[in-house]
Amino acid sequence: MRLRDTIICSVAVCLAVALLVTAGMQLDFINSERQKMKLISNEPLTNAPPSLAFATVAMGAFRGLVVDILWLRADRLKDQGQFFDAKQIAEWITTLQPRFASVWEFQAWNMAYNISVAIPATQPQERWRWVKNGYELLRDKGIELNPKSILLYRELARIFLHKIGSVSDDAHKYYKLQLAMAMEPLIGSADNQTFRALAEAPTDWRQIIEDANVAPLIAALKSADKSFSDRDGFVSNYLSLRQNPARFDPAALKVIDNFRGTAALRKFDIFARAYQLRKVWKLDPVLMQELNQLYGPVDWNDPNKHLPLDWRHPDSHAIYWAVKGLRVAGKKEYSVNETNTDRIVAHSLQDLFRNGKMFIYDVPAESPSAGGRAVQDSNSQAPPIRMKEVFLRPDLRMFEPYNKAAMAILEKYKGFKRNSYTSLQNGHRNMLKNALLSFYQAGHIRQAQKIYNQLRQLYPRDEFNVPLVVFVRNRIRKELYGIGINNAKEMIEMLLRESYFRYAVRDDDEAFGKEKMAKEVYDYYQSAYLDENRINLPDFKLLRYFALIDFLNDRQYPPNLRLNLRGRIKIERPELARQLEQQEKKLLEKAKSEE
Repeated sequence: MRLRDTIICSVAVCLAVALLVTAGMQLDFINSERQKMKLISNEPLTNAPPSLAFATVAMGAFRGLVVDILWLRADRLKDQGQFFDAKQIAEWITTLQPRFASVWEFQAWNMAYNISVAIPATQPQERWRWVKNGYELLRDKGIELNPKSILLYRELARIFLHKIGSVSDDAHKYYKLQLAMAMEPLIGSADNQTFRALAEAPTDWRQIIEDANVAPLIAALKSADKSFSDRDGFVSNYLSLRQNPARFDPAALKVIDNFRGTAALRKFDIFARAYQLRKVWKLDPVLMQELNQLYGPVDWNDPNKHLPLDWRHPDSHAIYWAVKGLRVAGKKEYSVNETNTDRIVAHSLQDLFRNGKMFIYDVPAESPSAGGRAVQDSNSQAPPIRMKEVFLRPDLRMFEPYNKAAMAILEKYKGFKRNSYTSLQNGHRNMLKNALLSFYQAGHIRQAQKIYNQLRQLYPRDEFNVPLVVFVRNRIRKELYGIGINNAKEMIEMLLRESYFRYAVRDDDEAFGKEKMAKEVYDYYQSAYLDENRINLPDFKLLRYFALIDFLNDRQYPPNLRLNLRGRIKIERPELARQLEQQEKKLLEKAKSEE
């Protein structure tokens, strides 16, 4: 027995040694593959207390216990409202366990939602810095280390949809403006042809410098300004030169002028914009072009054609990251995170229908010392202080993309998690009801009837068993039930002012729709209180005139927008223009008589 045991032990030892040697031989290959797949992180802790730094080194493989303790501490600090301290601890956790997706989500949410609002709304630039830090953390680090975590794609999309795209933050207009101004040089008013060119542009710097036509342009810029000698910053410097030439040597702008109109400049310009989208914004022009064709606004002249999305708009970014997450990290079992990510696509398209048209205008800069507006000494030679402001308006062209996406989502989750499916149906039904009202008010009766037919087919209810015109009147009556004279007058004037805004930007269908809605509100109120003269509204023509005067004198709207309205009225409605001139003369005469 002893000899037999000795033989067995010897064989076992030899086998163990052989296995260890074999495993050791595979170690280099395994480590190499882990590096390629980004499954390890050797990033050291920075700014950590000595006790924490020692614990992470000493505990080695048990550093997960340290992470658990830190996570509990971060959660406690969050509950106590100590968001800056929680941020520091979350940074340590992401360093110790970069594959822990939840801590990346927490870190981004903490910066975008908690730390940002801890800063006064009077400092929107500081608030924006933290919101930007939040989405950049997810986009540039979290997703790169956790490319299969749909949680991170969902959170990134949610920041664009809710934090930047909604009105929940006092500084939301500033956020929208900053995002739009950053995207403007890259996208601007790009059409489908431009997006195709961006998608087909070279993806590598070496490809463009080896192009014989483009090489002279690159060489000339390098010679003109030393800023272009840095290859890593060449593209960003080129884009800055096109936007702000004063920052560079005049010779650099002269190079651009010399190449203006050439194929070389056009090709490099497309490359630079595509390169910046890929490297800085992490947006793939190929996917952007695909989303344009899938979700872009419908061309009224050709219903089968989609125009590009407005990539200055935060909801377009929300759609991009939600769709990418669903494609890269979606699973067959349809997790809660995946369902919520699908919801983000639908909600973003719905928001683009409600507020998808973006207008950016120069307005006088605000100054607390002058009642909210900038003032300037009449003897000053400096140009007036200006700032930009964003105006968002509905885009009816986004209905079909929304409806198509919503129907696809309903089909995807059909028979899966009844509560979730019912919730999706309710959202779709409510959107159809609102959309048909918008189309009806804009004079698109045929489209409104089409949506109404879909409502009847998908969601049969008693409220839909009436003709379209009766349904619309019932909706208006329901919304206006019990409204007082002051609220009615305010609603009518608000609708009329919106109508004039649309008329000024030549969105005539919407202008007609808003004026029509104002008249329907007026008629309903007057009929409801027909026998009560004490609460009758003024004549509708008079209300319309007052609303026009208010619009023309409202400094919230940019001067050039008000001039646009005056110009159209003068050409297309000369009688009203003469009425305005007479009214202004009376006001001037009255002011002189009071002096």
